[in-house]
Amino acid sequence: MSLIQTTGRLRYAAPLLLIVALAACSKQDEAAAPAAAPAATPAAPPPPAVSAQVQAMDADTLRESATKALRENRIYAPGGDNAMEYYLALRDKLPNDPGVTSALTDLMPYTLIAAEQSIAREEFTEAQRLSAIIEKTDPKAPALPRLQQSIAAAQQAVAQRAVTDEAAKTKADEDARLKEQQRLAQQAEQQRATEAAAAQQLAQQQETARAEAARQETERQAAAQREAAERQAAAARAAVPAAAAQSQSLRAVSTPAPRYPPEALRSGTSGEVLVEITVGTDGSVTNARVVRANPARVFDREALNAVRRWRFEPVDAPVTTRRTIGFSPG
Repeated sequence: MSLIQTTGRLRYAAPLLLIVALAACSKQDEAAAPAAAPAATPAAPPPPAVSAQVQAMDADTLRESATKALRENRIYAPGGDNAMEYYLALRDKLPNDPGVTSALTDLMPYTLIAAEQSIAREEFTEAQRLSAIIEKTDPKAPALPRLQQSIAAAQQAVAQRAVTDEAAKTKADEDARLKEQQRLAQQAEQQRATEAAAAQQLAQQQETARAEAARQETERQAAAQREAAERQAAAARAAVPAAAAQSQSLRAVSTPAPRYPPEALRSGTSGEVLVEITVGTDGSVTNARVVRANPARVFDREALNAVRRWRFEPVDAPVTTRRTIGFSPG
């Protein structure tokens, strides 16, 4: 089949092919869109309109490749393997072939639409490649200036958006920094408040401890005063003439020995207790108290228990006297 025949069929089928090709290319572009990130600034320079590999093919190979590309709807993509590049390279080799010129004229609208779609997706490298194909196909194409202007305007808008986004990010970072500073300041204030509360609590505890120490000292002094008063009372009682008490001699009937405390017995502790007893008229001990003990509080209880069991001969009047009770483990 000759190139002219192929071109003629292409022209008759152009409306239907345009719809099918756009649908197929749109699906391909939509599938690839999520993987393509919009570029804020122009990427590397786009490839030439016709790749060096395509330019190196001979005319027959280019013709066959163009026919196959058309059959497979590879009108303008992928780069280096599409009908537009094959026809452009074939036109360079056969500039007077009307079939090649007609094919390029018929295929250019698809390339133009694809370029506009690439601009809309902010795929500027692809848009520039397609624009280069259009420019090489027809440097005076009416849509070419508008297309190139759209690419430049879209790139400028993306760049401006990048600047705006960067400014917004900078402001957000500054706001975050200020918030962090406020948080740290609040944390430091809370720490100071906690330390102040702890210091106040410690001061209260120290004040309580001082008050308790003062209370204990007051109680000790009161106890010392009571003990001194008791000693004075005992001395006063001792100073009373003993003639009346001695006028009646106490005669013991029963004086059981005190029980030896087990702890003192095990430790071999000895001592004595001076007790003051009051003997009633029936000869029983009506009152008893420890006046002095050595060692203190070791034999007191047993000494008191013992003297309370003592019995004397009846007397005419109660008699108060003192007795020393000795404790020896031997």
